[in-house]
Amino acid sequence: MKGKRIVLAEDNSVLSLVLKLRLKKEGYKIFIAPNGKEAITLIDKHKPDLILTDVMMEFVSGLELVSYVRNELKIPTPILVFSSSGQEEMILNAFKLGANDFMSKPLIPNELVVRVKMLLLKVH
Repeated sequence: MKGKRIVLAEDNSVLSLVLKLRLKKEGYKIFIAPNGKEAITLIDKHKPDLILTDVMMEFVSGLELVSYVRNELKIPTPILVFSSSGQEEMILNAFKLGANDFMSKPLIPNELVVRVKMLLLKVH
């Protein structure tokens, strides 16, 4: 699992830093995008093993990001979506678009690490 590449799309810089530090501690390479548009650039450039994305972001939302990865790139990279808005419709949309997992904010970093490991295990 060490050295796996993860793109983290999160517009809250404090949260993204906390998650980056926690995931780096596990040996992952983290690429942070402060919005969905930059996440697309990072995904195209680094071909990550996993994508973590907030739903509510500037320029390109997390749902649009999921759609881009599944419909444009047509790649099966696991995607974990998170949101502070626990709206059932949005969660269902994320899964319909091809998300593999969902977490509600506030995120529990240790739970996120467990879910990341599980998603990466399913792939290989």
